[in-house]
Amino acid sequence: MSNTLATAPQQPAVSLTAKDFATDQEVRWCPGCGDYSILAQVQKVMPTLGIPKEDIVIISGIGCSSRFPYYMNTYGMHSIHGRATAIASGLKASRPELSVWIVTGDGDGLSIGGNHTIHLLRRNFDVNIMLFNNQIYGLTKGQYSPTSQEQKVTKSTPLGSIDHPFNPLALALGADASFIARSMDRDPKHLQQMLLRSNAHKGASLLEIYQNCNIFNDGAFEIFTEKGSKPMETLFLEQGKPLVFANGTKGIKLDGLKPVIVSLESGDYSENDLWIHNEQDFYKAQILVRMFDDPRIEGHMPRPFGVFYQQERACYENVMQLQIEEAIAQKGKGNLNALLKGKEVWRIA
Repeated sequence: MSNTLATAPQQPAVSLTAKDFATDQEVRWCPGCGDYSILAQVQKVMPTLGIPKEDIVIISGIGCSSRFPYYMNTYGMHSIHGRATAIASGLKASRPELSVWIVTGDGDGLSIGGNHTIHLLRRNFDVNIMLFNNQIYGLTKGQYSPTSQEQKVTKSTPLGSIDHPFNPLALALGADASFIARSMDRDPKHLQQMLLRSNAHKGASLLEIYQNCNIFNDGAFEIFTEKGSKPMETLFLEQGKPLVFANGTKGIKLDGLKPVIVSLESGDYSENDLWIHNEQDFYKAQILVRMFDDPRIEGHMPRPFGVFYQQERACYENVMQLQIEEAIAQKGKGNLNALLKGKEVWRIA
């Protein structure tokens, strides 16, 4: 079975740089849009992967984020609304050696494309999903999206949204995703790390990226990006490390199954008392993804960023190839008439 991505990455004939992944197309996003930063980080990371440009494919759906393939000097496709995941699945099934990246948004990937997204995750194709979450429909000028908070006033909800929003990572866990992570447009170094982790994972990776839409939903994630509030509001997850935030002055411990904030300055608690992050712990991952929206958790909790969960399991395209090879080996031993006839027979008296 041929699958170059399942072994060591191919080395390009020449050393590539971020400029090699930029196109001559004018980047047409609103000035100040968070998409610029995400594009820059992807272009910086791509040369470090050791994958030839001709083996990289970027597929998008519809939305502001979906302009992405035009600005990446790789193969790509600007597909139709919500179907980027379906098209990428077909490509990966037929060309498993390619590095396939899906660019989508909270509207494209979780509304009309929600069904395709969850089935790609459960099938576990070895692809990377970058879900730009700005909690709004930007391309169509500011309607509420599946991730917009309740009571959000938009052009389509002038009295405030009455929809309960999706939690993207909780949804992904429910679909048995084998890798989920979160980053943000205004933390370039962390975003680069998460892109590298996504690429390294063998299976479907979902990276939620908080992306500021400065025109229709400006400042939605400002509390997590501004220097004055970021230390208290963000919790960066590291494998095997205690959950510490607020410049090392606070931590999180588990009281049964409930996360509790404790002070590390008082002397009553040390890092040895804290919750140690384990990316393979499915049950604790469910607590982490719900920390900010679970009404049963008391107090204001910081928002986690990083890799929440990863699991190694078979990729769809690999299992499919094995099935094809087995069928080829059995050539001539099948019985088409018996297959068409089936096992259900009714006799009419």
